[in-house]
Amino acid sequence: MSSAAVLIVAKAPVPGLAKTRLAGEFGDVGAATLAAAALLDTVRTARGVAGASVIVALTGRLADAVRSADLIEALSGCTLITQRGDGFAQRLVNAHLDAADTGAQRVIQIGMDTPQVRADQLRSALRRLEPRARRCVLGIADDGGWWAFGTALGRGARALSTVTMSRPDTGIATQAALRHAGLTVALLDPMTDVDLPTDIADVVRECPDTSEFARTAELLGAVR
Repeated sequence: MSSAAVLIVAKAPVPGLAKTRLAGEFGDVGAATLAAAALLDTVRTARGVAGASVIVALTGRLADAVRSADLIEALSGCTLITQRGDGFAQRLVNAHLDAADTGAQRVIQIGMDTPQVRADQLRSALRRLEPRARRCVLGIADDGGWWAFGTALGRGARALSTVTMSRPDTGIATQAALRHAGLTVALLDPMTDVDLPTDIADVVRECPDTSEFARTAELLGAVR
């Protein structure tokens, strides 16, 4: 296990369970197909971060997911751990603690809602983490949440359990909680994450030509 890791917190893209806020426009299967494409892009980008291992904290059954075979292939070589805990905030905390238990000293955590993220952005975030320093990094999302959290030795992870997730002030509240825990918070560049149909076009514009998400969005008519 590398001392640096990209931690992806993900949900298996099962129709009816994944990206439900997209289902009203694209249906359960369409929403799950977009989620699968976003996860594929995210995993492939993470695997391109030189010197870092990839840990995926997963909930749900890949066997029931859209593009199951593609996802299983993409995840080969990654360390898979099961999300545990009551509520999303506690699952985030445990994912960081479990990642630290694998031997990863520096961890940058992302979700599966930013398929446009680049390997150089993740690599840069990891370089800002130092096991001897009480510093973390946080990427604020355009909707007021956050898209990335990085820390060394799991420091500050428990503070996430004090924050109410999926609110317009989650990013600000997370910064405050981390500082209260004694960490210096370095901010990463903001990024749009895919929560609503209106987010898709902005994200596609930032995706590379090889993006599975961009191709899927175009096939579903999500980009006009």
